[in-house]
Amino acid sequence: MNIALIGGGIAGMTLALALKQRGIACRVYESAREIKEVGVGITLLPHGMREFTALGLQDALRAVSVENKESAFFNRYGQFIYREPRGLFGGYPFPEFGIHRGKLHTVLYDAARAQCGAENILTNHHLTGLVQDEKGVTLSFKESSSGAQLAPVKADIVIACDGVNSAVRRQFYPDEGVAFAGINAWRGVSIHKPIFDGQTYMRVGTIDTGKIVIYPILDNVDGKGNQLINWTTEIRREGCGMNDWNKRGNIEDFIAPYEDWRFDWLDVPAMIRNSEDVFEYPMVDKDPVAQWTFGRVTFVGDAAHPMYPRGSNGSAQAVIDARTLADLLAKTQDPVAALKDYEQARIEPTATVVRTNRSTPPDFIIMKVNELTGGKPFANIDDVISQADLRQISENYKKVAGFTVDAVRA
Repeated sequence: MNIALIGGGIAGMTLALALKQRGIACRVYESAREIKEVGVGITLLPHGMREFTALGLQDALRAVSVENKESAFFNRYGQFIYREPRGLFGGYPFPEFGIHRGKLHTVLYDAARAQCGAENILTNHHLTGLVQDEKGVTLSFKESSSGAQLAPVKADIVIACDGVNSAVRRQFYPDEGVAFAGINAWRGVSIHKPIFDGQTYMRVGTIDTGKIVIYPILDNVDGKGNQLINWTTEIRREGCGMNDWNKRGNIEDFIAPYEDWRFDWLDVPAMIRNSEDVFEYPMVDKDPVAQWTFGRVTFVGDAAHPMYPRGSNGSAQAVIDARTLADLLAKTQDPVAALKDYEQARIEPTATVVRTNRSTPPDFIIMKVNELTGGKPFANIDDVISQADLRQISENYKKVAGFTVDAVRA
């Protein structure tokens, strides 16, 4: 098979490696002029790490990440609500890592170049169109750097791995837009002393009064024992415009709700203001669609099921897509049928995650407590809601997303 992957992000590189592991060659076409370590943090959940481990990448990822021991929830006053062990510490057969997105991408990129051949990982290729018939697909590209037209490319099948703003998906859904509900996000990284044990993933507050997610992504970043800490804020504001993916963030645009968040365990505004780089993003997804596969073309990852970046599930679902599709292509002489089988296997499970991330994401634990307390401080969390009830909320989300301990073991 002659397979073209459009997009060399997490989904594209993982799929290239999964195909190579099964003896299937492919070529990756990435729009970026070169691969750089950019962005902020990402969490690799156990069901995502299951896939990376199967590709032989666990040790490389461990070397540039922080292993999470627990996840902890707090209200906007810094009061403890709930905690649970994570990864290996929670009984999973695989760890949970916090990692800089750029370092994750570098590990995948280096592995793909080494295993698939550097000549098959092409940057500076921006897709401008595709045409298919019963024999294959013809792809048109231009150089991202110059705009110069490149020679057309022939492929038997094409797999879109090019993200939420997928150029391939736009060919089939030209009038589709992202769904924006007035929630914007700002993200950054700060050098900071370890918070708690230095291996805790923290969620604080809600989107209506200010929410922040905090976790470490690199140990001893300065040789003085400090960590690189990733943080993400989310705020819902009526009538606000949508943040830009490509703009640097301005702290003054979002710091106001956090100015008094000075807890005995963390000074939140000081941590935010200590960031060298701040990025702004819109909190967007897309409504699930009934079809990903169109003849010889299909979608993977965010190109297939863009979801709110909550619960760290976007990357996990993308790499599960990659493994599922690679398995099906390896088992058949009919790649077009394999694309349809892949769609049937993955379209509804991922649609359920998209809907759940909108309504009852992992931080629903904090939302529930906020509702029960009227947004006010409490004397004792056990007087508000039991730990067993909070644990059930957490388990319900894991079931939807496919990463209960039993599901990952299976």
